[in-house]
Amino acid sequence: MPTLPADISPLAVIGSRRMGAADGAVLASINPATGTVLTDLPACGPAEIDAAVAAARARFEAGSWAAMAPRQRKAILLRVADAVAARAEEFALLETLDAGKPIGDTRAVDVPLALGTLRYYAEAIDKIHGEVGPSGPDRLSWALHDPLGVIGAIVPWNFPLHMAMWKIAPAIAMGNSVVVKPSELTSLTALRFAEVALEAGLPDGVLNVVPGTGAAAGAALASHMDVDMITFTGSGPVGRQLLRYSADSNLKRVSLELGGKSPHIVFADWPDLDRAAEAAAWGIFYNQGQVCTAGSRLLVQRSIHAEFVERLIKVAATIRPGDPLDPATRLGAIISEKQMNGVLSRIADARREGADLVLGGEQARKDSGGFFIEPTIFDNVDPAGALAREEVFGPVLAVIPFDTPEEALRLANDSDFGLASGLWTGSMTTANHFARALRAGLVWINGWDACDITMPFGGFKQSGFGRDRSLHALYKYADLKSISVSFPA
Repeated sequence: MPTLPADISPLAVIGSRRMGAADGAVLASINPATGTVLTDLPACGPAEIDAAVAAARARFEAGSWAAMAPRQRKAILLRVADAVAARAEEFALLETLDAGKPIGDTRAVDVPLALGTLRYYAEAIDKIHGEVGPSGPDRLSWALHDPLGVIGAIVPWNFPLHMAMWKIAPAIAMGNSVVVKPSELTSLTALRFAEVALEAGLPDGVLNVVPGTGAAAGAALASHMDVDMITFTGSGPVGRQLLRYSADSNLKRVSLELGGKSPHIVFADWPDLDRAAEAAAWGIFYNQGQVCTAGSRLLVQRSIHAEFVERLIKVAATIRPGDPLDPATRLGAIISEKQMNGVLSRIADARREGADLVLGGEQARKDSGGFFIEPTIFDNVDPAGALAREEVFGPVLAVIPFDTPEEALRLANDSDFGLASGLWTGSMTTANHFARALRAGLVWINGWDACDITMPFGGFKQSGFGRDRSLHALYKYADLKSISVSFPA
């Protein structure tokens, strides 16, 4: 069984220092595939957050990063990306050990996408333009983008490195300093990234990483009077608490991505049911269903419902949980025992509510000591029931038949969430109508999870507000300043 690389130092990165918690408290980092301890992490709290914010503020106020020529910031971030790329296998292994993800995914998806994000925003630095206003001959007026200052980034556990880059890269590209609070379940790649970035020439204080619990480190960061913005991906209840912290402190900006219950719609006029079934399976079972855009509500037109579910089961039955370190594994471990038990409890509730369990539903690989669940499909799910309305965040699919496009649209939009949505149809008229009518920040037509760094990512309704990815994310880490110069007559 591979262990952590010998040079991994799981300590907080604050300014130029590596440090533990002042009180010596630690958190165990658990391998979800085995249930064993990988290492101990410092359980940081308010004292370490204060130190990290002070380091970030000092670097920002010094101007040596924020006021650096854009081409110089760009060159440094590209060097950081090259340094991470040279250690790509190390980062992939860390992510697999720490998060239970299949090594094939961390090698082919997580690390390359994180690198792509970093390079995208590095290349964007010297392409940020202000604008000149038509003020008249006696005045010159222009607007420019000023970095906000100190950004607090609270990062989730489902894509630890990749989503850390969604927040770190645009924030520091714009000239801000950042304090990252990674999930206490998956802190290793963020800590390692900070070390590599410093070694590659990123000035100390630009990026600080402070592991700890949400209740201690996260709350201290979100309520800090010297943090200018919090960017967060995670649960709705925590998102609401972050808004309270903002209101009760310095009214810092808050950007929230809070998950969803995404509808995946299959119309009878779509000719390739096998392709749609493959996409429907991976739309829910990829990353063990621990994806905020998972297509967890599958709406199938009744005339093809039975046939489609049969094809779906055939695909899903080939997706078996396995050792995440085996390159052949396609379904890894659930992040923690607590999360696994929560998903199993949701499955039991759905069975009691009368949904038809047609595949899976049980814990898998019990002898491993890890946290695995079989791909699970419920058919004929009540649209008003908990399984159809609440985010499970696991490999559990709710299939709901519908008769007409009008019913499909009503069911799709009948949700507290509005992050992602998708449909399969042979009609461009239907596609165009649904693209406009679906209340979701992401709409995918004849495909699923067609994500790209150049397009904004975020939701409607209780899926949050603010956008990650694209140039829209870059500008959210800036203030817009108007400047005017008057000339004598």
